[in-house]
Amino acid sequence: MTRLLEFIVAIILVFIAAVVVGLFMPSHGHIERSLAISHDPHQIYDLLNNFRRFEDYAGPVLKAEDPNVKFELSGAAYGPGAKLSWTGDDKMGHATLTNKSGNLDASGSGQVVWDMDGTWRGNNKQFTLALEPQNNQRLTKVTWSYDVDYGWNLIDRYSRLFLHGDPDSLIQFSLNDLQNTLASIPNVDYTKAETRIVATQAQPILFVSTQAPRTLDDVDAATAKAMQQIDAAIKKLGVHPNGPRITLTTEYGDQNYVFDVAVPIDATSLTVDGQTVDISKLTAQAENAPGSTPVSASSSAPASGGTAAAPASGSSAGAPPALTPGTIDSKGNLVVDANVRAAMLPGGPALEGDWQGTPAGIPLLRLALKAYALTHGYTFDDTMHRYYDELVSLPNAAYDQQSFRIFLPLQGDVPQQTPEQASGKVGALAALDPAIWQTAAPNAAAGDNGKSDNDKSGGKNKKQAKKQEKKPAKHKRR
Repeated sequence: MTRLLEFIVAIILVFIAAVVVGLFMPSHGHIERSLAISHDPHQIYDLLNNFRRFEDYAGPVLKAEDPNVKFELSGAAYGPGAKLSWTGDDKMGHATLTNKSGNLDASGSGQVVWDMDGTWRGNNKQFTLALEPQNNQRLTKVTWSYDVDYGWNLIDRYSRLFLHGDPDSLIQFSLNDLQNTLASIPNVDYTKAETRIVATQAQPILFVSTQAPRTLDDVDAATAKAMQQIDAAIKKLGVHPNGPRITLTTEYGDQNYVFDVAVPIDATSLTVDGQTVDISKLTAQAENAPGSTPVSASSSAPASGGTAAAPASGSSAGAPPALTPGTIDSKGNLVVDANVRAAMLPGGPALEGDWQGTPAGIPLLRLALKAYALTHGYTFDDTMHRYYDELVSLPNAAYDQQSFRIFLPLQGDVPQQTPEQASGKVGALAALDPAIWQTAAPNAAAGDNGKSDNDKSGGKNKKQAKKQEKKPAKHKRR
């Protein structure tokens, strides 16, 4: 009996000691981890200020704890109000992160704050991700911290001893995976590019697949040759240009540039060598067209570098197989002649940017669009749904003052606007008037490369622009 009383007294004393110790324990918990990442702070900020890539850099550590964890996005697409929820097993529980605030100054310093509501103990749980550029912005110090209030809940105060459990492991491993995620994003400055999400419309086109060494002169020559072939096809078919010249990029290699040159036209029903084909219904007609190569429904989408987002270049670009005009080739395109094909350029959401100058600046803008899409979590496939650009300046524009619109087709769940559009920093572009192109001569769609007799001034401007280059034109890469 005495020993029982001693045991009870000991328990009471331990309990009292635990209460006293708990009363003197801090009512607030804080941990932080830092990592220097070799990447532009604006890209890191954009990546953290939305949750569309959260599963890529924080998902691995959560999936290691529960492989069946589920993630769900809600709220705003970007910035304050954006939400991400995860639901796991009984051990992991559930949580919701809400983007509370975000700011970044001109120097690249700033922070993003996420409020957390979940099964972890405590109140006012919050993640703060602070960015501090270092070494002239070649490095960015990312400090990821977690704060929590325990109030007078003594059990919660004791849980402070376990901050180095779930919160710490999430932060530490996610920082490492954040660095790996950023390593796959082109480290280019896209802050000066006006990017917008636009809804493109499907349109019929005539196109020629070609390739050239990656220099301005060679690409211009290949484009001019393709435009001459398209011009001849336009006259033969009795149709008219219905938009600016389009260039679809298939492969931008180290040495060669493989691409399609296309011109929108004002008709979807074309008669070629007595065969009338509605290219907007090409899939349905491909199998039954007289003399055509049988095409399955799945193969009606262009292949080898393209899908429904764009007609594709063949495996040997510039040398399409010799097929009978009026038939359908293996990629579901209408054969107009030896090199010209007709197809639909499908519409859909696209990330768009603008460039004014020589075509030499277009590849860098393509890279900027890719980086922007990756940091903002926009889904795309630049192999199957290729980049394309439109030459929107008229033929009399100087060679170094041409205007282009560059598009990166997007797929999946895409917001209607970029953050810059939503904030009013980037407005919508004025729609191009189709009448300009419908009434223009076919060469008008070619720009300087059309070699129109009425565009001698364009050729002079081009020569003058190239003379101003410090390096010979043959060394300038597109």
